[in-house]
Amino acid sequence: MTKSTAFTKAHGAAQLAYAAVGAVLIAVCSWISIPAAVPFTLQTFAVFFVLSLLGGKLGTLSILVYILLGAAGIPVFAGFSAGLGVLLGSTGGYIAGFLILGLLYWALTRSGRTSLWFRVFVMILGLAAVYAFGTIWFAVVYLQSNAAVSIPSVLTWCVLPFIIPDLIKMVLAVILARRIAPALRLR
Repeated sequence: MTKSTAFTKAHGAAQLAYAAVGAVLIAVCSWISIPAAVPFTLQTFAVFFVLSLLGGKLGTLSILVYILLGAAGIPVFAGFSAGLGVLLGSTGGYIAGFLILGLLYWALTRSGRTSLWFRVFVMILGLAAVYAFGTIWFAVVYLQSNAAVSIPSVLTWCVLPFIIPDLIKMVLAVILARRIAPALRLR
């Protein structure tokens, strides 16, 4: 094995380890929860932090691993829940929306535009995608087992209470990631 091949393998293993730690961080932050129709958690903070710290590719891999762990029955979701029932339930669209956010972040930051403001703008677009996908999913699941509900009601339950807290979590995640990244030699 050549020296560069050994370095590449070690670097790849380190990246996978970072992605795994990112998935664990998302899980731990999802457990910090205030129960509601759509629970308030630190999950979005962790998603923003992992994307900011690890970048689009590894951050998205962390999100995917987190979702797959939960789908496999490991209690990584809010309230220590797990399984396909959670993903197919009323809040599952928000969890899937995190993957959309990650993919969007990865796709738009690959272009080389990596300024802080551009990355924050992409995260805001991704958060809007999470809200859109999750809210549509919530409404569809809710309508299957309950009476009709208006769009303003669903937005009041699922989006409006979360906008300001999610933006605050985003800012804190970006600031923290910028301070930690040099120590990990990620940027």
